[in-house]
Amino acid sequence: MPGRTSYEPGTFCWADLNAPDPDAATAFYTGLFGWHAHLDPDPLVAGHVTLTLDGDLSRPVAALMPMIAEAPPGTPAFWTTYVSVADVDATAELVRDAGGQVFMGPMDSGELCRFALLFDPQGALAGLWQAKDFHGAGVVGEPGAYCWSELTVRDVEAAGAFYGTVLGWKGDTGPASHTEWRAPGGTPAGWTVRMDERWPAETPARWTATFAVSDCDAVAARAAELGGTVAMAPHDVPAGRSALLNDPQGGRFSIIQPNP
Repeated sequence: MPGRTSYEPGTFCWADLNAPDPDAATAFYTGLFGWHAHLDPDPLVAGHVTLTLDGDLSRPVAALMPMIAEAPPGTPAFWTTYVSVADVDATAELVRDAGGQVFMGPMDSGELCRFALLFDPQGALAGLWQAKDFHGAGVVGEPGAYCWSELTVRDVEAAGAFYGTVLGWKGDTGPASHTEWRAPGGTPAGWTVRMDERWPAETPARWTATFAVSDCDAVAARAAELGGTVAMAPHDVPAGRSALLNDPQGGRFSIIQPNP
C-alpha cells in the first residue's frame, strides 16, 4: 500500500524520539511494536534511525536519534510530535509573539523539511514541520503506528488561545473534559486534558505521542518485560482502551486500542 504523502497545515504529521542511548531505544521499540529499524547512512545525521512497520521505507512510522546537543545534561529520552505548517519561519514568529519560546530552529534538515522546536507558554514541547521532500509519517492510525498527540496542561483556555493564534486551532470540549482541537480546515488535530488537583503539582505540561495497538493490555505488559514502566495501567476511555508508558530511558508515550 502506498505511503501517505501529505498533511493538512495545522495537523500533526511526524514523531521522533531523542534518546541518550539510541541502540537501547531501538531494541526496546522494535521489541515492543515489531518495528523495523533503518540506520541512515548519511554521516551528517549520524545515529538517525527511521522506523517502519514492515520494512518499507516509503511508509515510515517514526524515527529516533541521539540526544540533541541543546538538551541539558541528564535529560531523559523524549518524544516530539510535529505539526505541519506552510511556513515554519512565519509560524515561529507567531510562537514568540504569543508568549512561547522557539529554542531550536527554524532550520533545514537537508532536503527533507524545514523545522523548529518550541515550548508553549506552559512549557509543553512541540515541533513545527514545513515539508520539502518528506511530508511525515507514511502510516497513521494502524496498529503500531502513530495515532494522535495529547496535551496535558493546567490552563486549557490559555492553551487554546496560544494554539489558536499560532496554528489556527479551534477546540470543542467533550466527555471527561477532553478538548478536541481542529485545524483550520476542520481536520482533528489533537486532544487536551486539563490537569486538576489529582495531578501532582510537579507534573509538567506536555504533549504525549500516542500509538495505536491491537491489544492494549498485552503491549503494556510487554513494555514492562522489556524494561519500561507502566505509568498508568490499561483503562477504558471514550475512544478505546489506553495506557501511559515510559521506555527504559524515561521517554513517555501512550498507547490506544481504538474502539471497533
